[in-house]
Amino acid sequence: MLRIKLKCLNVDKNYSMRESWCFVLLVYVNTACYSQDMVLPKQHDRWTIQPDGSIEWKIDKRLPHHDHIEMSGQKISLWMQYGVDTSGKPVLNRTVVFPTFRLLPVRTIAHMMYDVKDQELPRIIINDRLYKAGVYNAAWQNDLPEKVNSIRQKGIMEIFSEITIREGVVKLHRSFFPSVDKPIAIEKFIFTNTTKQPVKIELEYLYRETKTPPERSSSGQHSFIVSTINDGLKTVNAGDSVVFAVTYQAINQKSDFVVANINAEQNTRRDRVAEMQSNLILETPDPVLNTMFSFAKIRATESIYNTKAGLMHGPGGLRYYAAIWANDQAEYVNPFFAYLGDEIAVKSAMNSYRMFARYMNAEYKPIPSSIIAEGDATWQGAGDRGDMAMIAYGAGRFALALGNKDSAKILWPLIEWCLEYLNTKVNEHGVVWSNKDELEGRFPAGNANLNTSSLYYDALVSAVQLGKLLGQSPEKIKIYEQRANEIRNNIEKFFGATVEGFKTYRYYEGNDTLRAWITTPLTVDIFNRKEGTIAALFSSRLWTEDGLASLAGNKTFWDRSTLYGLRGAFAAGETEKALAFLKYYSQRRLLGDHVPYAVEAYPEGNQRHLSAESGLYCRIYTEGLFGMRPVGFTSFDMTPRLPKEWDQMALRNIHAFGNVFDLEVQRSGKDKLLITVSKGKNKKQYVFKEGEKKRIQL
Repeated sequence: MLRIKLKCLNVDKNYSMRESWCFVLLVYVNTACYSQDMVLPKQHDRWTIQPDGSIEWKIDKRLPHHDHIEMSGQKISLWMQYGVDTSGKPVLNRTVVFPTFRLLPVRTIAHMMYDVKDQELPRIIINDRLYKAGVYNAAWQNDLPEKVNSIRQKGIMEIFSEITIREGVVKLHRSFFPSVDKPIAIEKFIFTNTTKQPVKIELEYLYRETKTPPERSSSGQHSFIVSTINDGLKTVNAGDSVVFAVTYQAINQKSDFVVANINAEQNTRRDRVAEMQSNLILETPDPVLNTMFSFAKIRATESIYNTKAGLMHGPGGLRYYAAIWANDQAEYVNPFFAYLGDEIAVKSAMNSYRMFARYMNAEYKPIPSSIIAEGDATWQGAGDRGDMAMIAYGAGRFALALGNKDSAKILWPLIEWCLEYLNTKVNEHGVVWSNKDELEGRFPAGNANLNTSSLYYDALVSAVQLGKLLGQSPEKIKIYEQRANEIRNNIEKFFGATVEGFKTYRYYEGNDTLRAWITTPLTVDIFNRKEGTIAALFSSRLWTEDGLASLAGNKTFWDRSTLYGLRGAFAAGETEKALAFLKYYSQRRLLGDHVPYAVEAYPEGNQRHLSAESGLYCRIYTEGLFGMRPVGFTSFDMTPRLPKEWDQMALRNIHAFGNVFDLEVQRSGKDKLLITVSKGKNKKQYVFKEGEKKRIQL
């Protein structure tokens, strides 16, 4: 038993024998319960994958259950709290956010936002009896009983239920979705008469307007309007249906009230969802991974808002709209957009980097962490989070993967400025000073943290490649190469440590508790301590039922570090272990109790579906499983990691490196992989040894 523990602890060789034995015994006593690999708990799926790629919750006896989901368009975000109570009735609350309808004073969260509960809707009356919508009126006797049969998700939330009346059953199909390009959210009702005789169904007329005070409104007074479409009394024959709708929209002096074309808006939303899913298609033998990847593309890409400053990707979550951040946009999601080929997404990425570039200055004062309120203001409330490392890292990877030289020329001055800023922040230990990290003081980060220095290193590596492509001077490129080597060495010297028995990294000077962000070096191809780091990440000390704990022993988790961790584990070649945890994570997020996307955090934010995390989920595959590292406008290095239980995997319709292509990985004999790159009818094949890195030239 003790021999096994010694192997797991990975004790540094520079300890004396006496010190080592004392250390081992101490750790054995204190950490025997978690030094082995984490045993993943059994999951109990609530949802199932459907043939059309949607997921469905067929209501069973596990009630009550409640959840929430966000859906976004260019002018609106619809956040649905939904559930089913113990009697089988639906419980709904709609929160509607209008990112470009700004309020005063200017703040990140100063957007117009309203809640609408069921009791605020117009009443629906079936054969002179009140259906459970609208304000209850005792004079109508009891509400008609309703039972939800199922709920579906795929960019549109659909609820299927039955309402029992004296004559039989009326089926109700609700749909909830945002307009693609208008400040309108729509709730659509389809009532189908399954009885043998006509049924009278009535939706009462409603037009309710709420106005913000002029002195609290930016660019004129705003109105929030709840209104009905196709209201009135309808006679529905046996077997026929009737469609009603309620719309939630914003107007101001610059825009007029719109009577929405419900079917057209729904079709446009469906088309946009299909468009987001049609590029960069993942094919593996695992349908959960394929579907989770497909859903992640929706959430990552839908949350882009058409503002007066141009297209701005925003995290969402009821708080973060018409604003950009150095981590969420510049670091997390923009490098993913370079592979996706979605025109709106690519434009939003370029726009975000342009907006950050406006704050470059000769004095090397930091660029703000966030640009808010449609570009009208900034937020720098958390100090220096390593934002310039985030921006340079993301911009470098995005520019190379996009494969557009003109775009790269636009981004180069920003990358160059950020690298010079970071060079001025290198401290006496040769690592980058920053008094915060992306968690903004929620957990200690010292005055130099592992994450910032790792991102700086990767940014330098990208800058070397990009500089050569853009004809930068050999002297400048040599400087970047030297700095990259120096910071890599200093990361090992300063941060390399044995923490809680694992040969990994301390997150900052004085840190003696495992942190989730020890994973960052793995994602930037620093593998000196990969064995100890991966053992720590997937131990029960850090891994929880919801992924990596931010700090060992703490209940707080942020999905972003879990997504980095899974990507890093694949990159480091721990394919089988990474796959097991990726399957677990994907099943929980897609088919469990809170679905269908990666989340921000818990307990903060109650697991909001912030959008950039879904981009990080997709990067587990592009950069981890397929091992793609951009090195040129038409080339990338590739280290594929095909799991032993799979014979093949593919990414299809990739839009990157100036090309559109498919990438297939197949097993080809013992310890060999056949890589096929297809551009239309043209195919090029490569044979890899497992774990080998090769350059792919398109």
